[in-house]
Amino acid sequence: MPDPEKVSNPQLTLLTSPDWEDYELLDSGKGAKLERYGAYTFVRPEHQAVWRRTLPEERWKAAHATFQPTGEESGGQWQFHRPVKTPWKMSYKGLSFLAFTASSRHMGVFPEQAAQWDWMVEKLRAYDNRSQAPVRVLNLFGYTGLATLAAARAGAQVVHVDASKKSMLLARENQALCGLSDRPIRWLVDDAFKFVRREVRRGSQYEGIVLDPPKFGRGPQGQVWELFESLPELLQNCRSLLSPKPSFVILTAYAIRASALSAYYALQDMTKGLSGVIETGELALIERSAGRYLSTAIYARWNSIER
Repeated sequence: MPDPEKVSNPQLTLLTSPDWEDYELLDSGKGAKLERYGAYTFVRPEHQAVWRRTLPEERWKAAHATFQPTGEESGGQWQFHRPVKTPWKMSYKGLSFLAFTASSRHMGVFPEQAAQWDWMVEKLRAYDNRSQAPVRVLNLFGYTGLATLAAARAGAQVVHVDASKKSMLLARENQALCGLSDRPIRWLVDDAFKFVRREVRRGSQYEGIVLDPPKFGRGPQGQVWELFESLPELLQNCRSLLSPKPSFVILTAYAIRASALSAYYALQDMTKGLSGVIETGELALIERSAGRYLSTAIYARWNSIER
């Protein structure tokens, strides 16, 4: 048996994003959540909200739209009760982006990820870059590009990879909205798994890596991604891409049957032999109505220097 004193046992942390002005979790309960995105309010399914609602039903019925799910993953349709001009502009700490209602329940932004953007920017600004070369960041499964744009605004040179052409077009629009069109960003519609393999063969290196993989997905040519089967190899390949002086790795996972310990030990395995600190836990939104914490995802993140 291993010596318990030598086993690294993580302390789980709840990460919240309290600095939003354009977003609020207004209430939740009975399997749904009531949210404000800019000037609009929406009702979306939320299986973890097993408690009673705090706000009166009239507030819920006054929402601009309700998402009605089907049996498919994230599938369904919106029922509009009041006009919504989609897409519309939102912002977070100077980052501008488009929010929208689409065929999935997603809105173009995951507000809880703001805590990760802030942390990443802090690490980038604290990085001891004596060579004066741009700090390189790889963003895999980058969606509409907000982590990429936060890193680029902090001075990083970013490679953004996502298999969705639609998400990539939205990311480029967000880049223009932010006034960051001149920043060194490579936007690549590609399968993240295969791209990383090619980067390893090319000997590419990065100081920071961001991974936000889906539970299941398909690449541009129909490549199948299944998180539990594919993530271990992806992380080991990403380890080969870390520069001799890496700064951080961020891993987030949504909608999976796993605890934060899974993310922690996966990242611990990836960064074995590197000095630094791993933090793990859940991303959560704080409800305005009752102050409850609504967990949205698990995460683990490593940085070379504890700050």
